[in-house]
Parts: sequence; C-alpha cells; structure tokens
Amino acid sequence: MTMTTDVEAVMPSQECPRLSQLTPDQLERIERNRLEAIKRREAAIRRDALAHVPAIAANMLGSVNSSTPFKKRKVEHAILPGSLPPPYIPAVTQSEQVDEPKRQDSEKNSDVKFSEEQIQALRAVAMRNSVFLTGCAGTGKSFVLEFAIRSLRAMHGSDTVYVTASTGLAACALSGTTLHSFAGVGLGIGSKEELMHKVQTRREARQRWQGARALVIDEISMIDAQFFENLEFIARKIRKTAKPFGGIQLLVTGDFFQLPPVNPQSNVAYAFEAKCWNDCFNLQMELKHVFRQSDLTFVSMLNEIREGIVTPATHEKLRKRICCAPIGNDGIMLTKLYPYKADVAGENFQRLQELQELEMVYNAKDEGKSEYAKKQLEFTRAEKRLTLRRGAQVMLIKNLDTPQGLVNGARGVVVGFCDPANPCAAQFRHLVPIINPSAMWPVVRFACDQSERIIGPESWAVEEYGNEIAKRWQVPLTLAWALSVHKCQGMTLDRVETDLKRAFDYGMVYVALSRVRSLEGLRLLGFDAGKVKVNAKVVEFYKQLQRHDASSEKAFEV
Repeated sequence: MTMTTDVEAVMPSQECPRLSQLTPDQLERIERNRLEAIKRREAAIRRDALAHVPAIAANMLGSVNSSTPFKKRKVEHAILPGSLPPPYIPAVTQSEQVDEPKRQDSEKNSDVKFSEEQIQALRAVAMRNSVFLTGCAGTGKSFVLEFAIRSLRAMHGSDTVYVTASTGLAACALSGTTLHSFAGVGLGIGSKEELMHKVQTRREARQRWQGARALVIDEISMIDAQFFENLEFIARKIRKTAKPFGGIQLLVTGDFFQLPPVNPQSNVAYAFEAKCWNDCFNLQMELKHVFRQSDLTFVSMLNEIREGIVTPATHEKLRKRICCAPIGNDGIMLTKLYPYKADVAGENFQRLQELQELEMVYNAKDEGKSEYAKKQLEFTRAEKRLTLRRGAQVMLIKNLDTPQGLVNGARGVVVGFCDPANPCAAQFRHLVPIINPSAMWPVVRFACDQSERIIGPESWAVEEYGNEIAKRWQVPLTLAWALSVHKCQGMTLDRVETDLKRAFDYGMVYVALSRVRSLEGLRLLGFDAGKVKVNAKVVEFYKQLQRHDASSEKAFEV
C-alpha cells in the first residue's frame, strides 16, 4: 500500500516523546518546550543583531599579529582596514565548536567558537583580500565559508557577490550555483578564446562578470588548472583590466588531498598548477585544528592517510576494524559507502523493498521564476520523490539542531508516521497552515541522542544575483543503507561500513575514512594499504605552503 504526499507547507521539525507513550503531562511538557524554544530563538536573534555593532567588527579587524600566516605579496587591490565598512562577522562565544557542516540560522551560530586561525581567515576576507583556504576534513572550512560570505555581502552588496562551487551538490549546499553556470561557459570545453566568445554573446553572463566584486568557489579540488586559467583570462578581458582575475576578490576553498578533478582536459590536473594561481591570492592558508573527530589518535591516523602514509600502527588499527562486531543495538545500521553510484541505488532499493510495511511517498514542491531556475534544484540533496517505510534507514540532509547533533549526515531509522489526529502533531500544526491536512510525516529515531522526532518539510534555495530564484520544499531525509563516497564528501557520519579495497582514485580512501566521527563507528570489509593513493604534486604543493608559512614574514604588504 502506497500513500503519496505533496509537500505544500513548511512544518518545523519538532522533538516529540515516544508516540506510544503519550500522556497529558507529556503533552504539556511538549508545549512548554516549544515555548522555551521560541524564547531561545528570539534571544539568538538579538545576539545575532549585536554582531553588527562596529565594536565587534573592529575587534575582528584588529591588527594582524606576527603569527598570522599571510602571504607577503604586493597586490594593487588590497585595501587598508581603516577604509573598510564594518563587515558582518558574528559574535564569538566560549562554548566548543561542534562540527563543520553549514550553520543554518542564528540559533545555531550563537553557540560556536572560532579558532584563532579561523579568525585570521575571516579578518583577511574582511580586509578585501583574495584568499585560498584549505585544510583537512573537519577543520571548519565550510563553517568559515558561511560567515565569510556574509561578510562579503555586507561589504560589497549581495548583488555583486557570487557564490559558486565545482559541483551542483556543493553549490546547492551554499544556496549558490555551479562555477560553470556563473561563468556562462556551458560545459567549459574549448580554448580560452572560444569560451570568451561564448560569454560575450550571452548578455547575462557578461553582466555577471562585469558586475562581480567578489567570487566564492567551493570544492576547488575538482576544478582543473586549464579551466581556472580560462576563467582568469575571461575575467581580465571582460573587465578590461590587467589585475589578477580582473580585480575580483576571490574566496576559494577546498582540500586538494580529497577527490581530484573529473576527467581533466589537460595534463596539468590541479587548479594550483595554473600559471596564474599564485598571482590571484593575497593569502593561502591551511586550517589545522580538527573539530569533527575528538579522538586525537584517530585524527593523527587520518592526517597520515591524507598524505599517503600508512604506518604499521595505522595498518594494525584499521585491520582490527575489518569485520568487527556490529555497532549499536538500537536498530540503526551502519551506512555502507560504495565507490560507484549504481551500487548505492541497488542497495537502497533492494533493502527498502524487503520491508513489508506501509509506504509513504513525498513529492517535493518546487518554486522557481523560470525553468532554468527550477532545473538548478535538481542539484540539491533533497529528492524530487522520496519513498519511506517504517524500518527504513535514513540520513538527515540538512542541519536542524546542531547542538543536539541533528546535522547534515545524522543517521536514524523511521519508526513510524505521525497521523494529523495524533495529539503530538497537534502541538505544532498551528504554527504554519497545512495545505494538505492528510499528510503523515515520518517519525525518526536518531543515533545521536536516541530521541524520536517528527520530521516535517524544510526548504532549499538557489540564489543568483544575490536573489532567490528557486526553492524546493521536501522532507530532509534520504535513504541511507548506502551512500557513494563522492556524495558523502562534506558530511559527518556516525556509523560507516565500507570496503576500502575497492577504492580507485586519489584521495578516495581518505574521504571515506574522514566521513566517520570516530574509529569506533567504522566497520571495514577490507583494507589494502596500496589503495591509499595521493598525487605527488599535491604533497609537494602542501609542503611548499607549510614552508612558506614557517619562513616568511607574516604580514600584508599594501
């Protein structure tokens, strides 16, 4: 039996007790918790507003100390801090930073702490310098990126700041577009002159290049050197200036030790090998402090594998995780990581069909100003059509409650569906009108805190010219018996099972291992040290980056 639900209204996901054990006292407690949550959100909004106070901005824009790893190079478009308007930089609290994934609202932002190196990166962006920010998995690159984007928009205006990424999935996580889409170069195939001609004949693309004051590029590791050079050439020619990248302020992030460019069109594969690379940045900085994993031994092991090193101690630790005992007894299985998407689709479909339970189908509601805008929604993590059954292994695909661990990648199991007549559903039904009152929303037990929560629809937006052009409403879940290594890049998973013998690309073993929060949450079906592949050019690039930080004077030259 299948029931289909059109997602026509947003219903905030609310924490609920065990549905089978509801009592009047519990319902009263739910309402009390809801009111307290509203108060916390209002307090967070007030704290967020304080971030605009000039004194806070001035503190973040304080003088650069001698330990700040700024690349010493004279750049014409660098501007002294005294001439800057106060950027948007959030207040910093003393509580521990919890994770790398993007913070979605001020309530989540109020309980995080910046490391000193993150503050240095934000300060560099606020001083209108072009920055390349890198670091191993879990060091908060995405976290810094979110706040840096806000700072850029406050300085330049939202309509002149373009947020892009190398892949559609990464772009939608930032509510942006792909780099190819921004550039107006189609698939990016052809000489720089051919691509230049293509941009010149497209009015909107030409206007984007001419009006851009800042350009954000995430997941740079999947952009090849030739394409980066082509874009730099286009920027200079369209904007009629000899300045690097046409004088556009760049904020580029990524880890070249992770997955490399797909089918690069030249022998020079990595973006950092582009002839113009060093000229484009005032600062190239590597974040070192890891927030995702708290086990320092595990962090050390990951750092070794990131650089292609497998010591006897690391090999022994991983060998002990081969076919180890099942992890957890709460009904939440390990997520299998596969190198190929076909394996993922087959595993999830087969396991779902094995569940002899009521099936619920959720069709997303898409809003867009054009067919092009709606097409961009296909790159979001939210599925056009989501099918669930009781017992389905699922994963959260959006941050809902960061302090409680309900972040992008949180694992759970569907334990039932919430009927509108259920008293628990009545506690939040009045918050937003429901167009389809017969909707039954999934109830999920999460591994992070063993709570059961009703998961209602959430939204994903696509922006262009600083304006929202499309939005998708969908239940923020995906089937999670299996995931591809490529799709899980940027996520944090609690429990993972994978066969590392099947890895075939540079960085694939590292990406798979660095997705799991702890070594105890990892189960291996096989491990071959020979599959730990790292490109020698990447190793040398990071050595040069570290040598430069250690030997050069850490200051701006304006």
